[in-house]
Amino acid sequence: MLWSKWKTGPQAAAKGRLLISFTDFTANGFLDLPGAFRAGLSLREGWPRMPGAVGIWLWAAPMQRRCGSLSIWTDEASLREFVRTPDHLAIVRAYRGRGSMRSEMWVADAGLPRRELRAMAEARVSGSPRRGHAEIHVVERGDA
Repeated sequence: MLWSKWKTGPQAAAKGRLLISFTDFTANGFLDLPGAFRAGLSLREGWPRMPGAVGIWLWAAPMQRRCGSLSIWTDEASLREFVRTPDHLAIVRAYRGRGSMRSEMWVADAGLPRRELRAMAEARVSGSPRRGHAEIHVVERGDA
């Protein structure tokens, strides 16, 4: 599993309970994966200006035709606002029908080490979710 560098958002110093969002896109074919990952990189560039964003990693498991993100938010309203942005919606529309998307969100304390959050995401990709120190809530499953 490959990971991007951590990209901080404007709320990087947030304390308390934070919302963690994990996305997992599985491309129907290998040729769609590079474009999907590049689209994620372009969204990530705006992260320092994204209201409510604490930070984000992008990840890829190329041999499994999978890529996604692990993002941290101050609240669900901020995540929902991001999901409705024109740039995000354009990517969703461009890849609809080219694979399947799964996403989960959970709540964790801001003090939880980032390595633990990454380990939880890696466990999801490998098929063995780690519960750790967070409350897990699957919020969305279906086609991209």
